[in-house]
Amino acid sequence: MPGDSNMWENHKFTIMALVALTVVALSTLVIVPETHQGVKIRAGNPVYTINRFDPSQRYGETGAGIWYRIPIWERIQMVDRRILDLDMEREQVLANDQQRLEVDAYARFRIIDPVLMVESAGDEDRLRNQLEPILRSVLRQELGRRTFADLLSDARTTAMSNITAQLDRSARQYGAQVLDVRIKRADLPEGTPLAAAFNRMRSDREEEAETIRAGGRRDAQIIRAEAEANAARIYADAYGKDPGFYDFYRAMQSYRRTFETGEGESAIILSPDNEYLRQFRGNR
Repeated sequence: MPGDSNMWENHKFTIMALVALTVVALSTLVIVPETHQGVKIRAGNPVYTINRFDPSQRYGETGAGIWYRIPIWERIQMVDRRILDLDMEREQVLANDQQRLEVDAYARFRIIDPVLMVESAGDEDRLRNQLEPILRSVLRQELGRRTFADLLSDARTTAMSNITAQLDRSARQYGAQVLDVRIKRADLPEGTPLAAAFNRMRSDREEEAETIRAGGRRDAQIIRAEAEANAARIYADAYGKDPGFYDFYRAMQSYRRTFETGEGESAIILSPDNEYLRQFRGNR
């Protein structure tokens, strides 16, 4: 319509200026969500953090929301403030007992200094690339001091704590905090090494069992010898107090063993004057 054309011709520069100002105003605003930290980068240098992780602050009160920046001169880089995972590819580790282990491990970490992280690593993916070889090295060193059996016992918890502490010290240089390291799997390699390891473990357990049995037999012999010595001492004391009764008691025991019948039948023929039967004759 002619009226619209005239309005455009008369106010086109004003309309274009308003549109340009609106675009500029919108480009200065940035929304930082609760799940992220915003690093303001000015002229290529990170200067400070918006919505930085602080465990003492409650959720929703950490500074997230609408923020501003100077277009072209400044930009906001988002950095995750949640707990992140670092998965390590399967690594072969030589244990202290010369067992080769296939180990799968992972770590959980959080970025606590986003400015330092951006300066040293750039972003989360590059940070993972920096931390993974450190995790591999620490894992090899710690497990290299332990046996395969240690990984099946309570010593595994101590090993994981040591690995976590060492990896955390290195991660602090990148503005990250390592919260935990866990081994998903620690297996022996498939094939001949695995069978040889199982055979060696079985031999070790059999040797250990035989040692225990030998100790039991030794203890039994000691107990039996002590019991026999104690019985002999009691017999000797009884003989010293009443030799006649002691002789009678021992004779009765001998008769019982000699004349008691078992499953079959047996016959013993002795002369009445035989010395062995003197207790039946009243020691006459």
